[in-house]
Amino acid sequence: QVHVVESGGGLVQPGGSLRLSCTISGLLPTYLAIAWFRQAPGKEREGVASLGTGDGITFYADSVKGRFTISTISRDNVKNRSTAYLQMSSLEPEDTAVYFCAADPLALFGIPRLEASEYDYWGQGTQVTVSS
Repeated sequence: QVHVVESGGGLVQPGGSLRLSCTISGLLPTYLAIAWFRQAPGKEREGVASLGTGDGITFYADSVKGRFTISTISRDNVKNRSTAYLQMSSLEPEDTAVYFCAADPLALFGIPRLEASEYDYWGQGTQVTVSS
């Protein structure tokens, strides 16, 4: 069983920054694909950023390249927990959405795709609102 919990959402002004956190715990495989998705009202869920914990490879949606950064810290093997972050800068009203963290097992040099169907484990989401 794998549990995913996001935190860090909130209200921020245009041009501001916010950091989201994702805690992944439970019976974790050696390597993970970790991704952030978002869903705005009336829109499809879209992939924002993804990372493979084996080799650190990252991918970003074109809409967030240069503004968002996905990262992870060393896994805590005692607590069987991994933590990932999404640092968001130069936020725009169009970034307003519920942001979801997702995880799935991945091979050492696997590709962490930005496709929701690739991920079995999801958090409940955290709201990000960009508004003046």
